[in-house]
Amino acid sequence: MRQAILNSPVPVIAFVDMQAASAGALISIACDSIYMRPGASIGAATVVNQNGEVMPDKYQSFMRGMMRSTAEAHGRRADGTWFRDPAIAEKMVDTAGVLSFTPDEAIKARYCEGKAESIDEVVEHIGLEECEIIHQELSPLERFILFMMSPVLQGIFLMMIIGGIYFEVQSPGLGLPSIIAILGAVLYFSPLYIHGLAMNWEIALFVIGLILIAVEIFVTPGFGVAGILGAILAFSALVFAMVDNDVLYFEGHLNLNAVLKPCAIVLISAVAGLILSIWGASRLYPKKSFSYIAQKTELKGDEGWVGVDARRTSGLVGKEVTAATAMCPSGKVEAEGRLFEAVMEYGSANSGDRLRVMRAEGGRLYCCPLQ
Repeated sequence: MRQAILNSPVPVIAFVDMQAASAGALISIACDSIYMRPGASIGAATVVNQNGEVMPDKYQSFMRGMMRSTAEAHGRRADGTWFRDPAIAEKMVDTAGVLSFTPDEAIKARYCEGKAESIDEVVEHIGLEECEIIHQELSPLERFILFMMSPVLQGIFLMMIIGGIYFEVQSPGLGLPSIIAILGAVLYFSPLYIHGLAMNWEIALFVIGLILIAVEIFVTPGFGVAGILGAILAFSALVFAMVDNDVLYFEGHLNLNAVLKPCAIVLISAVAGLILSIWGASRLYPKKSFSYIAQKTELKGDEGWVGVDARRTSGLVGKEVTAATAMCPSGKVEAEGRLFEAVMEYGSANSGDRLRVMRAEGGRLYCCPLQ
């Protein structure tokens, strides 16, 4: 905002309704003129954290320099004096005795052009007879974007991403878990991208992380380099997408304070999403209806699923087996305590009939009745 005001091709006038402290003081000083309501104040630009605690001196030094350069940007008067004294702007950041002005004090220090009760009175002071006053209001879309960026919703979207990925790993195939994870990612990144927080490189980093995780799961099973690197990239992308890139670096150094809150949100949401996913899997998998949403991967032999072992079936050729189900002409036979897929060479068989294995192909036995 400061840079946009200083670079504005038209005059910018600030009206201090009540208080212009901290960033408000910086923005006001950047304007060409300042008018203050009686009872208002300007100054107190010391840098503090979210708890109101004064930040270390390197932050104060940076802010002092910014306040001083902002005041200098307005240049000098014909008599050689500064239009706004940079030394006064610098004192507003002084931690030893922070400076604040009332309207009369600001006028005396040339940090205010006059007092006004309203914007209409400011317009009269600057001599604009005909002007249109437009009050800035958030559009419905802007309100919706800010709503979508709330920490609670962002946490829910993160849980959708983590939960969807977990369920997809448990039940491979593009089903409901994948759709939920993709929808969560879109809802998470879209408002941040529109608001200017999420950058293209952060979204690309997240996609690369997912690709590496997929490679670890489906191509090179085992928790190895690809999986660890993919998890780190995806986590980093989710964190930095919530960080304002303008405050990410401070005086050329990474501002760790700016990433602590996003990191906590992502970490807590990821843990919560994983816990809920594990709990949800235990509740959904036993239900038959879940098979319509995603494929169940655990196929147990005692539930009728039969694994194919061509080497074992070839060893049964010529031996006697027992029909475990009715075979008309295909079914299952029991041999050596296991079930095998089988087909009658001719005729049919009832459950319990004794059969002889004639041949084995592709893990399937071909049988005929005992003579």
